[in-house]
Amino acid sequence: MAEADRIAEFKEVAELMPDDPVVRFGLAGAYLDAGQPENAADEYREAIRLKPDYSAAHRGLGRALERAGRLEEARAAYQQGLEVATRTGDLQTGKEIEVFLRRLEKAVG
Repeated sequence: MAEADRIAEFKEVAELMPDDPVVRFGLAGAYLDAGQPENAADEYREAIRLKPDYSAAHRGLGRALERAGRLEEARAAYQQGLEVATRTGDLQTGKEIEVFLRRLEKAVG
């Protein structure tokens, strides 16, 4: 399936279910895969607004911001995501965020 088709499908579902954080997360991922990190960041933020403890959305927001070149914002998103993952016991996402955060710190210096 083409990335544009995937985005269109997620948008359609998001219109039907605007308050579903999982749908927003999926749309964000489609945007990220299509090389549209700013749109992805907007959708990850919406998923977080709908479900503040959605640690995977925090991780995604960090990745989208990093790809958009907004490194300080990415660092903050990762740090917040790590706090959420730790608080909610989401060990896998927490470990992934730690890896992304270390890579970012190494790249930025």
